[in-house]
Amino acid sequence: MVVQPESGAVADRRSAVPSMGVPSSGTERRAATAPVARRVVKRRGGRGLPGYVKPLVWVIALTPAALLLAGFFRDDLGANPIEKITNWTGYWTLCLLTASIAVSPLRRLTGYNPIIKLRRPIGLFAFFYATLHFLTYIVLDQFFAFQYIVEDIIERPYITVGFTAFLLLIPLAVTSTTGWIRRLGKRWTQLHRLVYIIVPLGVLHFYWKVIAKAFQIDVLVFAILVGGLLLFRLPAWRKRRQASMSSASAVS
Repeated sequence: MVVQPESGAVADRRSAVPSMGVPSSGTERRAATAPVARRVVKRRGGRGLPGYVKPLVWVIALTPAALLLAGFFRDDLGANPIEKITNWTGYWTLCLLTASIAVSPLRRLTGYNPIIKLRRPIGLFAFFYATLHFLTYIVLDQFFAFQYIVEDIIERPYITVGFTAFLLLIPLAVTSTTGWIRRLGKRWTQLHRLVYIIVPLGVLHFYWKVIAKAFQIDVLVFAILVGGLLLFRLPAWRKRRQASMSSASAVS
């Protein structure tokens, strides 16, 4: 089909119609889209993580395990190697769990959104050390004496709390893949809020474990850090609660 050229009258009428705010020239288009582009960049938090950041996280997170392994081969774990391994793996579990709940506050304070990508590997490394901690107790300390293990869990509060925290950590590690995030949808976020229960339980487990022997400044440091990170999230929790209550009242 051949499109006939417009007559002069039609062309004049169309040129008189307002452009509805659509820029005509390239300069005008760039000027109009610049604020949108700035908002997109701000929302995305920049270009993303530098390529060296994730490998650096791996190196930092695996260094405690490498030092422990080196001490084992050098026979340099002290007079009680089992206690050394237990304390070392438990300590780094708590360090990494605390680091994992610090990622979101750091993102909000800095506005650098790509940092959120570090939360998953840090959390998985925390589960790795928690598993080593648990297996050290089951295999090396108790040597699969499940009767005594059950008695310990029931009768010793710090083991009860630690075992509970480890059980709660398992579903978080299992559902940390992209496939599970897609399958669970909003329920994934709700499930992974368990970390805000797990970390305080870890601090309590550490407190009850060391307070029986002697006070350690590490316990106070963990309590202050974790308490501060949880307090930082209170406004967001309140806002989310108010939003859910208002939506529920709107539905009813």
